[in-house]
Amino acid sequence: MPQPQLQTGASQALYSDNPVVVRVWRGDWVESQHRGAWALVDTAGRVIESVGDVQAGIFARSSLKSLQALPLLESGADRRFNLSEIEVALALSSHNGESCHTEPVAGLLARLGLLLDALRCGAQPPTDPRTRAELQRRGEKPSALHNNCSGKHAGFLCLARHLGAEAEGYLDPLGPVQLAVRAAVGEMTGAQLGELDTAIDGCSAPTFRMPLLRLATAIARVANPQALGPLRRAACERMLDAAGRHPELIAGHHRRLCTDLSRASGGRLFPKIGGEAVYVIGIRGQDRGLAIKIDDGETRGLHPLVLGLCERFGFLDANELAQLAAWRAGALRNWAGLEVGRIEVVE
Repeated sequence: MPQPQLQTGASQALYSDNPVVVRVWRGDWVESQHRGAWALVDTAGRVIESVGDVQAGIFARSSLKSLQALPLLESGADRRFNLSEIEVALALSSHNGESCHTEPVAGLLARLGLLLDALRCGAQPPTDPRTRAELQRRGEKPSALHNNCSGKHAGFLCLARHLGAEAEGYLDPLGPVQLAVRAAVGEMTGAQLGELDTAIDGCSAPTFRMPLLRLATAIARVANPQALGPLRRAACERMLDAAGRHPELIAGHHRRLCTDLSRASGGRLFPKIGGEAVYVIGIRGQDRGLAIKIDDGETRGLHPLVLGLCERFGFLDANELAQLAAWRAGALRNWAGLEVGRIEVVE
């Protein structure tokens, strides 16, 4: 496995000229458009269908939290510290900072003998509006517990404790925790030499840049782990079950596509958003993984594309699609409720 490198030059900054995947119409004219790429693959990494340059490198961001959690489960750290299914789900989450998210993370830190300042993800205002309003009402400031990545970081700290590593260095790219994460990412994506680069994520953890098709391959393998070794298969199945049984924990109660997709499909879909409009879905029992990247980083184009592709490939039935109607492309209305245009997924 190649050693991690932080990319600092401009040579990696250029984007491919991806096609338009979503258009925004006002009246009879296109007002805006979103370019991007997507890849549908199987667990062998074979591309079934794709649009755009799926070989170009993209930062996976939080979409690969399931891969970052693998060493936690494979090492035995989860058993040693008696992680509940709730805590496993939170290790995979990009959450809203609600009490159902922050309280279990605080409990795990206490069980590890760590204080709040052990979390190096930084304080972030909760994205849940009710929680944010309640903090303001009480005159309290948000903490690192409210950071959408606090569950992942608590998992990293649990692994550090298990490995006998210093908690202060759990984000070091060359430390034992992040080297174990990098190995799992490389193995699950099948990334070749030169395909896996590293930079720093919004939560201060290492984040990985890879071809989009490698990301799709990895999520296909997580969701369909039958060909993996027994330890890794068991870890994947535990993550899938945790996310499927606790959809509100992987995102939140307030307008979160990941939660709604998991709930509507009864856990059959294993969805995860990443920063800058990256999205992955593993389809359990279908040997399929889907990875999407919207070039401009806007979720306005991402969410309808996710639903459009799920419908196109039959990942959701009519009843499930009806539950997700608010996320689908369609009429664009102004504040007065007038239909002024539409959002169109380009196939």
